[in-house]
Amino acid sequence: MSLLVQKYGGTSVGSVERIQAVADRVYKSAQQGHQLVVVVSAMSGETNRLIGLASEISQRPLPREFDVLVSTGEQVTTALLCMALAERGQEARSYTGRQAGIQTDNSYNKARINNIDTQAVKKDLDEGRVVVLAGFQGVNDAGDVTTLGRGGSDTSAVAMAAALQADECQIYTDVDGVYTTDPRVVADARKLDRITFEEMLEMSSLGSKVLQIRSVEFAGKYNVALRVLSSFQEGEGTLITLDNEEATLEKALVSGIAFNRDEAQLTVRGVPDTPGIAYRILGAVSDANIEVDMIVQNISGDNVTDFTFTVNRIDYERVSEIVSNVAKELGAVDVSGRKDIAKLSIVGVGMRSHAGVATKMFEALAAEQINILMISTSEIKVSVVIDEKYLELGVRILHDVFDLAQN
Repeated sequence: MSLLVQKYGGTSVGSVERIQAVADRVYKSAQQGHQLVVVVSAMSGETNRLIGLASEISQRPLPREFDVLVSTGEQVTTALLCMALAERGQEARSYTGRQAGIQTDNSYNKARINNIDTQAVKKDLDEGRVVVLAGFQGVNDAGDVTTLGRGGSDTSAVAMAAALQADECQIYTDVDGVYTTDPRVVADARKLDRITFEEMLEMSSLGSKVLQIRSVEFAGKYNVALRVLSSFQEGEGTLITLDNEEATLEKALVSGIAFNRDEAQLTVRGVPDTPGIAYRILGAVSDANIEVDMIVQNISGDNVTDFTFTVNRIDYERVSEIVSNVAKELGAVDVSGRKDIAKLSIVGVGMRSHAGVATKMFEALAAEQINILMISTSEIKVSVVIDEKYLELGVRILHDVFDLAQN
């Protein structure tokens, strides 16, 4: 008997028919003797519908009330799936984040999990019930509902798997695994049988939409066996592990190409070239709970410098307002920005032991007259910012140059 945590995304539970199909899969696993915690998202489109309702009422909804609203989508799915399981003769019980003991910090809309009290969940599992948990949510110290941000159901699943010391956390989605890049952009993209936590973490942070980055962080930190599978077809999916022995033996330079269209760039020109300038600019952004991605500081001369950074495109207007106010205080020349950029990245643990990978990437882009605006590197990735109009061309070129196509 294994203890499994299965997570089903919005597309997987997007209709009554699909919820019935999930119930069949869960029932089959239960009949095989597995203990099951099933984490579900809201039905596809439901969260956007709820956000739309909020926007009709207020341009800036109160964060506490916003979380109360959007958390209801997952609760609908839990109830429907439990009903479907009951029709199959399988006892099941629905749980909200609060009922499952998921304690978070006080950051509405982007809460982080601090602790999980698994006592109630374990009791139901021991009594032979399937536990169906509403993903994406928890409760803070004040007893208020909090949500974990977009894709938070992945984090709920991995965190619950870690707390229960589950044998495996299975993420069921609308794709059958992790690919070398998005198959919608590169038709011959190859499904990976295995990938390391490090590589998956980088790919998630760089724009891959298969898994939420925080769920991968959780899985790596607590060594949770994590597998990505399809809700709509059979297969082994992609196993995410601590060490990808296969890739190490083959000495693969690059495992995948990640990209993100949701980028925006801001530049503060002519700020004083003195200690603490980066803190003055970015500290105000951080205080607004907005994440900064790539950063470049240039020495312009005459004791002034230009400071450029990127943020998610949805945060652009707010960050522009914040930075403009700071720039005035600093006596900066001006603040400019653009939203027609994208981030393109190569990822692979093999880059640690091979020189010239970045050069090969730059050469390939240069051959297609694709200009690089910013560069960021780590041991296992190289990222560049380019004009968004060249993104798909860049993905295809790099996928070909690093020989990632299906055999």
